Amino acid sequence: MKIPASGQKKKRPDALQMRDLLKTLTQVWGPAGFEHEVRGQIRRIVEPYADEIRVDALGNLLCRVGSGGKRVMVSAHMDEIGVIATFVEKKTGFVRFSPLGGLLNTALLGTRVRFENGVIGTLCMPEYFSAARTTAPALDQYYIDVSGADPVEPGMAAAFDREAIDRGSRIVGKAMDDRAGCAVAIEAMRRLNRRVKNETWFVFSVQEEVGIRGARTAAFGVQPEIGIALDVTPSGDMLQVERNDVTLGKGAAIKIHDVGLIVPPAVRDWMVQRAEKDGIAFQRELISLGTTDGAAIQVAHAGVPTGAISIPCRYVHTTSETVDEADMEACIELLAALVANPITL
Repeated sequence: MKIPASGQKKKRPDALQMRDLLKTLTQVWGPAGFEHEVRGQIRRIVEPYADEIRVDALGNLLCRVGSGGKRVMVSAHMDEIGVIATFVEKKTGFVRFSPLGGLLNTALLGTRVRFENGVIGTLCMPEYFSAARTTAPALDQYYIDVSGADPVEPGMAAAFDREAIDRGSRIVGKAMDDRAGCAVAIEAMRRLNRRVKNETWFVFSVQEEVGIRGARTAAFGVQPEIGIALDVTPSGDMLQVERNDVTLGKGAAIKIHDVGLIVPPAVRDWMVQRAEKDGIAFQRELISLGTTDGAAIQVAHAGVPTGAISIPCRYVHTTSETVDEADMEACIELLAALVANPITL
């Protein structure tokens, strides 16, 4: 085997495809409530691998693969955190805004956002170079500078503007939350190529960042017997963060618990045993901040046994969210294996 000059093994074609897919998805504009562009992009990609595709009234993209067996709902949210213009200052043209999702005040200064019409704005705050150098003001003190561009009107939404890059085995960029989950679902669909033992609904949901709204309505439409959420999870391998055992590069994170979902032992064991049987690297995820589409799926109708496969991620809700290629690959393999085999839960 020829070893490249870098000393690393050549990347598998699947891995290269996954990287390109992820980078493409992170660059598509789609803040919460405005997912139409990313929905269109995903639909074009998955059409060859789905038996049925529809869009529900809230805007979720629902893709059925296979029939018979258990009815499984796999959900990854399309939306990203962003802002919506609420008022334009008459003298300066500076734009006041409200958040679309969980903005981090400390990560906003100097960050660029892009409106749907292409206008790029810069987030700023008062006295940014003096009193505010060491403290972050309240969110309502920030404004967006769009001077020199076409006017922005109240009601226009914007998403962060940042290109994704490679850093060794890592991919760094905005909107990994949750375009990484979308990429896992899409790549699993491609590799499965309709060869599944269960009626599997791959749902690309809307408005997760503002209250897991899309997954809630989609679950009522699909009426699944089993739910699987796909999302990122904060890794515990950074300095002075919440202590947990999730580490970048150590495999798929099988959720045990978060603030919105206690995974039933039978679902947890099903995922763990599948990973062990197929030799898929995995970790156990327990976090005390945040939740996923799984929290909504589990309470649909009379209740749905629900678990989650999480992609370890550093710097969640910033423009430099960081995931690892090995973890993405493990998540794809685990998801595909779960739905490709008979389920006896």
